[in-house]
Amino acid sequence: MTAEKNVFQKILDKEINSTIHYEDERCIVISDIHPKAPIHLLVIPRKPLKSFDDVEPEDKDLLFHLMTVGRKQIKKMGAEGYKLQYNVGSKGGQEIFHLHLHVLGWN
Repeated sequence: MTAEKNVFQKILDKEINSTIHYEDERCIVISDIHPKAPIHLLVIPRKPLKSFDDVEPEDKDLLFHLMTVGRKQIKKMGAEGYKLQYNVGSKGGQEIFHLHLHVLGWN
C-alpha cells in the first residue's frame, strides 16, 4: 500500500493548482493560503522530508538553498523586513508533514 500524498506533494506533482512564484529542480515557492503576514510565502523542497527533525548533515546545502530562494523571492515582492520560520511537529505549529520554510514579509 502506498502512502497518501500530502497537499505539498500534490502541488509539487502539479496535481493541485497553486500560485507559484518560483520553482527550480530543488524547490518551489508558493503563497500561503492562510497568510500570517502581508506577504507569506512557503518554500517547499522537492526532497520528501517530513519536518526539520528529519534533516541530516547532507541536507545543509538544500537548507541554504531554501533560505536563499526565500530571501530573494520575499525581496522581489517588496518586503522591507521579513522572517524565516520552520514549524516542527504538531505542537510546534506544523500542519503539513512535508518540510517547508515560511517566509513572512512586511512592506
